[in-house]
Amino acid sequence: MNVAVVGATGAVGETIVQVLEERDVPVAQLTPFASRDRAAAVRFRGNRLDVRTASDEALRGFDVVFFAGGEDASEKYAPGLLERGCVVIDNSASFRMQHGVPLIVPEVNGDAVRPEHRLFPVANCTAIILCTALRPIRDVAGLTCVRVATYQAASGAGRAGLEELAADEHALVTGAPEPAPSIFPRALARNVVPQVGAFDAGGWSGEECKVRDESQKMLGLPELQISVTAVRVPVRTAHSEAVFVETQRETSCAELASAFEASPGIVFHREGIVTPRDVEGTDTVHVARLRSEASIERNVILSAVEGRHFALWCVGDQLRKGAATNAVQILELLLEKGYVAA
Repeated sequence: MNVAVVGATGAVGETIVQVLEERDVPVAQLTPFASRDRAAAVRFRGNRLDVRTASDEALRGFDVVFFAGGEDASEKYAPGLLERGCVVIDNSASFRMQHGVPLIVPEVNGDAVRPEHRLFPVANCTAIILCTALRPIRDVAGLTCVRVATYQAASGAGRAGLEELAADEHALVTGAPEPAPSIFPRALARNVVPQVGAFDAGGWSGEECKVRDESQKMLGLPELQISVTAVRVPVRTAHSEAVFVETQRETSCAELASAFEASPGIVFHREGIVTPRDVEGTDTVHVARLRSEASIERNVILSAVEGRHFALWCVGDQLRKGAATNAVQILELLLEKGYVAA
């Protein structure tokens, strides 16, 4: 299986290459691409690989092409690749909401993949983490309403976001003049910024709309009411989310806890907390602080109390499960189903 990674020198691209190696995906040849040639710029399986400039001609002959950069590259090259029968796994937002194109998180909706599918957008990182945590609740008791406040890492803005956070922190520590923000709307160090993306006429940010729309699609619940407040925080690579749900049927924390513990891709914490730094570099979504609003109303703390309103905290590494690992897991799913030949 010949594999290309377009955007291989960016934060997500580097992580895709790393995850392909870690998970021992049967790649016969890996070719990294970027906006310009670079000698020996990518390491894979102990070898230093030259990075080639992406072009339609250069991308011929591959079985699978990962896009790890912005919308421009995938919009330019994906149509030709699909015509030639290539599988395209795209980390941009270009094709996520396109009708007939599956938006796959293997632990959530892997059964939606069909043999004829060749285009696989990777969903918004925040939505991936959210839907992984919501799926067990949906399956046990249904979902009527979801409200979520996100605490999103700088890596969500790519390498430039990480560099801007580091520069801000360095300036504050050394007393140097703090650089003017260019990636984030306000300086991120020692701060929280309640804007991720541009605001629309209704006051909702681009990120908030993506999380809502993509989560409805992945969960197969187009009418599900989802309200999001997206906030950028001075954390490197892991997103956190405070989630409040209303279920269709009455259930209990005990029943939901059992569902979380039985779910692939989830680490459930019955006690204590989990933080972004705890999960950096991991591929699972961590769920903690599960609680029922019924226990507040009845002034009890019993996991067996039934109700329809619950709160939880979930955390996942944005670069990995929110992007690169999910992309590689899609390829692993295709290999498992026999839709791609190793």
